[in-house]
Amino acid sequence: MVRQDGKRNFVLREENGTEDSVFSGSTPRQAALKAARRLPPAPSEEEVDGRAELRLREKGTDKVHIYNGWAWKEEKPSDGPDWMPEVVTRANVSKEGIEHLD
Repeated sequence: MVRQDGKRNFVLREENGTEDSVFSGSTPRQAALKAARRLPPAPSEEEVDGRAELRLREKGTDKVHIYNGWAWKEEKPSDGPDWMPEVVTRANVSKEGIEHLD
């Protein structure tokens, strides 16, 4: 379901079917990137050795968007604001497909 601001809510599904965390975004990829930033990060982008499967169900539908996600630590950009920590977590995802729940 689309909110008035154009964003949609996606629920992170665990392997056992439980749904705990809600991420919002105008696209499923935006929500998947937010979820991927919560993964345990690798020390750097070159040292990423594993990817986690992220299954995001769009609220109000039976569609489950499946992504592989990974995260890593990185120094803040040189033009970053003062409030930003010196080390930030970055993430990336790749879409694997869509499933429909029964």
